[in-house]
Amino acid sequence: MKRALLALLLLMPLAAPAQPVLNVFNWADYIDPYAVDRFQRESGIRIRYDVYDSLETLEGRLSAGRSGFDIIVPTSEPTFARLVRAGGLRPLDMSRIPNARNLDPALMQRIAAVDPGNRHGVIYLWGTVGLGMREDRIRALAPDAPLDSMALLMDPANARRLARCGIAVMDSPTDVLPSVLRFLGRDPNSGDAADLRAAEQALLAIRPFLRSIPGSAAIVDALANGEICLALSYSGDVIQAGARAREANRPFDIRYVAPREGAQLWFDMLAIPADAPNPDAAHAFINFLLQPDVMAGITNQVRYPSAVPAARALLRADVANDPSVHPDDAALRNAFIAGTPPAAVERARTRLWSRFKAGR
Repeated sequence: MKRALLALLLLMPLAAPAQPVLNVFNWADYIDPYAVDRFQRESGIRIRYDVYDSLETLEGRLSAGRSGFDIIVPTSEPTFARLVRAGGLRPLDMSRIPNARNLDPALMQRIAAVDPGNRHGVIYLWGTVGLGMREDRIRALAPDAPLDSMALLMDPANARRLARCGIAVMDSPTDVLPSVLRFLGRDPNSGDAADLRAAEQALLAIRPFLRSIPGSAAIVDALANGEICLALSYSGDVIQAGARAREANRPFDIRYVAPREGAQLWFDMLAIPADAPNPDAAHAFINFLLQPDVMAGITNQVRYPSAVPAARALLRADVANDPSVHPDDAALRNAFIAGTPPAAVERARTRLWSRFKAGR
């Protein structure tokens, strides 16, 4: 009987091993779908993909612990910096990411200030915070308003005139407050009560004229559909909105402007949470993404530059030569990188933002 059972077991087909799964948590509309499909085909790893549209959402999901994510894409400051300090990220095994040699060392050096030795993350994409606009509608309603300044938005007289065509400010104090402080001539990293009060008063002065304070993904749609004519948002999101409007044959153009006061420069990182369930797959995915042809496909799709210089030669000409996608040296010199505020300042900014959204 035992021999017969053993023979039967030997004849039975072995169960196929479970397919490994990579859990990715990334910004909305922030990857080339072809890259996801290609990685799955080449690696045999299935990707389970989830999205967010603000750093606050990302931090909220991670703060509860056991998020289940293998790859996250936090902005270098403040989220990535806080996670590094808190031990929330797994150090990368660079021997398993040979394509890290493709990264721009000068850009990676900028991140070393918050991640010594670049141990916990590599740059995915980067960009600036600035103004997305329909110049035709703005010129019709406010012909004397400066198109290259945050005053276009932050001067209540301009905001009042432009309210008719729709104004939006993205729901992210992390990205909005430093730009407002810079416009006011204050330190973008200030936690001084007087500076924060000035920023709050400036925001409340334009609050009656805002149509919405949405997530960044909603701003892309609103600009592309012609629902708003002015928004404070991320550079690539505005450029994406312009591309969508052209694809839909909308009778207007959307342009991105880095304000002359200086645009906030940011870097989004590929990182692995400390409790990632599948760090092997995460390393494989990071290595895959850092190939120049893969990064070129992503930039062509989402209109954000990568930190892989060899990718630029592979871009479509309209993307490679667009100064909104690739700021020149003068624009980069005028840009600033916001720091990571202490916990007390972060709480004060959060309360400020809640009052601003409520309009009181």
